Amino acid sequence: MTGGFDLRALLSERGAERYELHAKYLNHQLPRMLHTIGFDKVYERAEGAHFWDADGVDHLDMLAGFGVMGLGRHHPVVRKALHDVLDAQLADLTRFDCQPLPGLLAERLLAHSPHLDRVFFGNSGTEAVETALKFARYATGRPRVLYCHHAFHGLTTGSLSVNGEQGFREGFDPLLPDTAIPLGDLGALERELRKGDVAAFVVEPIQGKGVHEAPPGFLRGAQELLHRHGALLIADEVQTGLGRTGDFYAYQHEEGVEPDLVCVAKALSGGYVPVGATLGKDWIFKKVYSSMDRVLVHSASFGSNAQAMAAGLAVLSVMEDEGTVAHARRIGELLSGRLKELVPRYELLHEIRGRGLMIGIEFGRPSSLGLRGRWTMLQAARKGLFAQMVVVPLLQRHRILTQVSGDHLEVIKLIPPLIIDEGDVDRFVTAFTAVMDDAHGGGGLMWDFGKTLVKQAVAQR
Repeated sequence: MTGGFDLRALLSERGAERYELHAKYLNHQLPRMLHTIGFDKVYERAEGAHFWDADGVDHLDMLAGFGVMGLGRHHPVVRKALHDVLDAQLADLTRFDCQPLPGLLAERLLAHSPHLDRVFFGNSGTEAVETALKFARYATGRPRVLYCHHAFHGLTTGSLSVNGEQGFREGFDPLLPDTAIPLGDLGALERELRKGDVAAFVVEPIQGKGVHEAPPGFLRGAQELLHRHGALLIADEVQTGLGRTGDFYAYQHEEGVEPDLVCVAKALSGGYVPVGATLGKDWIFKKVYSSMDRVLVHSASFGSNAQAMAAGLAVLSVMEDEGTVAHARRIGELLSGRLKELVPRYELLHEIRGRGLMIGIEFGRPSSLGLRGRWTMLQAARKGLFAQMVVVPLLQRHRILTQVSGDHLEVIKLIPPLIIDEGDVDRFVTAFTAVMDDAHGGGGLMWDFGKTLVKQAVAQR
């Protein structure tokens, strides 16, 4: 029996109501924001690094669902794995047996981190971080975790406690008693460690907010200090892991760095089934799960489900078979190099930074009088408006989806699917050059849109 449910018919009948349904039943500010900046598109289908709107117009994805779509959308190998696991009708999530897929995925994942021994599977990046925080506290017997200013580790209560962006924290206090230090400041780290109550230091090797990389030697130096003081190093690779930065993990760019716990998620899902993983050393897991009485002391209802495990296995297989990590490094260097060539040409363009296919484009105060006046107008209303002015025409005129890297930041972050090619690089650089030409042209649609953004920013105060 198939019942009376027909998904395709439902979408055909009600799909056009998408924005109204969201406004009525979900986060009402999202459709409002999308309507305001002209991002209220209707996308009908997607494949690889591209999607098509209701008119059949192709769009280039330089956002990858905030990094989830590492292999692009609807990779055939991942799709087949999910069809296969559904057709297998496995006795999944009995909770009182040991299915093979979690062990197989853990084995394959740990092969990329030979200094780590065990894996806990949850359902998201923030769960992976929550697991690491809990394990570090229990294993060390200490309460406090250090993190970096401007870090982003998730939005559930524990991971929010190590979130360095104040805008996300406001109104959710009190949080856990954790402490922020500047990224790259080993002196500040050591001062906190001397207090003797630090369980761990959690750090993104490259921060997602603003695309700021840990300085050379910082991770290794932090690891040495932490271990000297009996604390652990947690690498948050939720966005940077699985090839994003041109190595399997971003911490591997620095020789000798071997975190005690590593958090991954996003791209491991294949873009289909939410999954998070916390990798750690054997002694940490054995301390947390110290007896049969503690066998369920940390668990997740949907953790290790067959669909997520199948997606993860397929993703790792594709990455190994297709050389995805090396491809991301090569294409990332090409894209970064092309963009860096534009910096001397445009006074509003200040810096290109990042690694692999995690690239930050930072804008800054121009030198010429006319542009400086317009820049000052935007900054007075709200920092970050110029970057938004660039993002909008990239989508509306050139059909390229990007994002501003964080609130009040004049930075665009590029985190495209790792499978983009030279043609996609050409398309982006050509479009970005056209937008920069317009911005430096002394007028036009961009600055008219900027005035609209200023009015909206002032009205919201």
